[in-house]
Formats: sequence, structure tokens, C-alpha cells
Amino acid sequence: MASSTTYRIAVFASGQGTNFQTLVDSSSAGELGPAEIVLLVCDKPQAPVVERARQAGVDTFLFTPKAYARREDYEAEIVAELEKYQVDLVVLAGYMRLLTSVLVEPYAGRMINIHPSLLPAFPGKDAIGQAWEYGVKVTGVTVHLVDGGMDTGAVVAQEAVPLLPDDDIQTLEDRIHQAEQKLYPQVVSWFAAGRVTAEGRKVIVRR
Repeated sequence: MASSTTYRIAVFASGQGTNFQTLVDSSSAGELGPAEIVLLVCDKPQAPVVERARQAGVDTFLFTPKAYARREDYEAEIVAELEKYQVDLVVLAGYMRLLTSVLVEPYAGRMINIHPSLLPAFPGKDAIGQAWEYGVKVTGVTVHLVDGGMDTGAVVAQEAVPLLPDDDIQTLEDRIHQAEQKLYPQVVSWFAAGRVTAEGRKVIVRR
């Protein structure tokens, strides 16, 4: 477990774990400041991200949602695990489940998510496909606070990604993922440095 001076992070993920790996690599490179990833929370025990965590030496809390009668039941167990690890910041990185107040309220202002669009445009699933079908000229990525709604939390940071004349949806998706992997560690480092404060829907990042 991390030392008492470490800013502790738990990452929630459900799939491949590419953003999880980016955060692990950024931490190893010293790019997250005092932050360290101390826990992976995953709702799919066979997901590739679990092996990434094992290789990185990150502890895991794995669960199967169908084993619980209610979402609130497994979220209560997650909260207990986060408290055990004294987690300062929860980072959602491809965690494909809606959250209830059981998990959101204890970490209000300390839980972030990354979404592959410039919110409030194209919330929910397949945001890249939504933007492509709509024919936008610029899309991008958003890091936002989690408030329990569907991508409705206050915006912390955004990065624009223009559609290029020769783009297809795959090249656009690749560039959006590149933007995610650049922006997310940066935002995490801001939280670790104590630079982020929220006043309603306005999030201030101090220099």
C-alpha cells in the first residue's frame, strides 16, 4: 500500500484497460506528481485490464454484479474497499456501469470520468459514432466530475480533435484515444497537486 504522503488513486475499468495502462505508465514516469495508483476496481474479473494491473503490481477488487441483488449492495462493498485503501481520487477509465448515490456521494468532487466527445454534445454510448454520423467538424474528449447522471458532471478539462478531410471513423477514433491518453494523466496530476476546486458547475484549475 502507498505511503502516508502519497495521493492515492483507484481506477475503475471494465475492458482492455488502455487508459489504465497510460495512467500506470505516467505514474512510473513521475508525471502524476505525488499520485500513485493503489487499486483497480473491475466488474469483469476476466477483463484484460486485470492482467495489466497484475503486471503493474496494482491491487485489485474484482466483483460480478449479477451476484448481488442490487447495485447499491456491491457499491457499498466498493466504498468499504476504497476506504480501506484511503483513496483520495476515483478515476473512471472505461467503467461501463451507471453509479448510484452510494458510491457517488462519498466521493463527490473526487471522482472523474473521461468521455470521447466535447460534452454536453454526444453523451452516453458510442459518442465517437454519434459525432461521426452527425457530421461535426470538431469533436474531442472531456474530463468531468461524476455526479451520478449520464456524463452530466461539471467539466474539468477538454481537448478538441478536428475531423480531417481524409478521416474515416477508425482514424478519428485513434486520434481521440491519443487525446485521452494525453489529457487524463494531466488532469490527474492537477488533482494530486491540489490545483482543482469546484464551485457549482464551474471547475477552477489553479496555476
